[in-house]
Amino acid sequence: MSFNFGAGSAQFYTLKGNDIPVSSKVPDENVTTKLAGMSDLWQGKLESPWREMLWTEERRGTLRDSISSYKPACEATSEARVLLLGPVGAGKSSFISSVQSAFKGRVTNRAMVGSSSTSFTKKLQLYNINGQSPEQPAALVLCDVMGLGDGEPTGLTLHDALAIIRGHAPEGHKFSAKRTLRSDTVGYVKRPSLKDKIHCVVFVVDASKLSSYTKGLATTFQQLRKHVSDLGVHQVALLTHVDEVCQETARDITQVYQSRTIQKAMTKAGALLGMSTSYIVPVKNYSSELDVDENKDILLLSAVDHILQYVDLYLQDTAITESKISL
Repeated sequence: MSFNFGAGSAQFYTLKGNDIPVSSKVPDENVTTKLAGMSDLWQGKLESPWREMLWTEERRGTLRDSISSYKPACEATSEARVLLLGPVGAGKSSFISSVQSAFKGRVTNRAMVGSSSTSFTKKLQLYNINGQSPEQPAALVLCDVMGLGDGEPTGLTLHDALAIIRGHAPEGHKFSAKRTLRSDTVGYVKRPSLKDKIHCVVFVVDASKLSSYTKGLATTFQQLRKHVSDLGVHQVALLTHVDEVCQETARDITQVYQSRTIQKAMTKAGALLGMSTSYIVPVKNYSSELDVDENKDILLLSAVDHILQYVDLYLQDTAITESKISL
């Protein structure tokens, strides 16, 4: 930023080559507003990214190949099973469809998405993610289920969430806050194997709603985290709708890690979940788009890669435990 104080001339603020005249007496209201907006813009953008990310077609290809060829780090299961948990409208189903879109090369709504204030997804639904070849799906299953409640009997209960993670819930089971899963429920898996269990839990929260989430929901999250941790299952989180809280990110998703606003939202999400921000990744799901975007794909696929790292940690720990038991 430079200043020009020529005698008898107007003062100029120069910002990236745009000269804005500013009267030395009474500032024009429109100019003042424009300067304020630019000030906010610069305050919201960090000088350097707080996480490094390669935004290239080569990087997208590498991520696609890596996820398509993924094999679990344990012979006892042939696929990674990941459960998405979050409040209604956070973007769980949209994430599943968006990940599949990133592989297909076109936007597809594989997991049905609702728009009401109540959970559209009621059943436990399992989605095998098709990798580079539809005939050979990736060894990744994303599990979708109804949204979490906030202490009221309106969503998935703690009891049922843990039953899914332990592997007792059959695919297609319809959940109800008034009728929890029991051992006499039709299809109940009494002796779940490793392939029936959840290998990583992904919490999904909406960046645009962080300030409106209730204390009850925060309590639900933290109770869940405690019980899931006791089961030895690793947890990560997705911060969705990041484009709705930062205009620069909405215009250019590659700015997500240079946005001070997104960085602050990550800190808020960490406090809500009781989780370090190192476990949280921002994503932009496909919603109204008809075509995929290289940079949005990179962010989505990077999130999947992040999740699979924690799947492998759980599977490696499980393999070590089982080998000790067999000795």
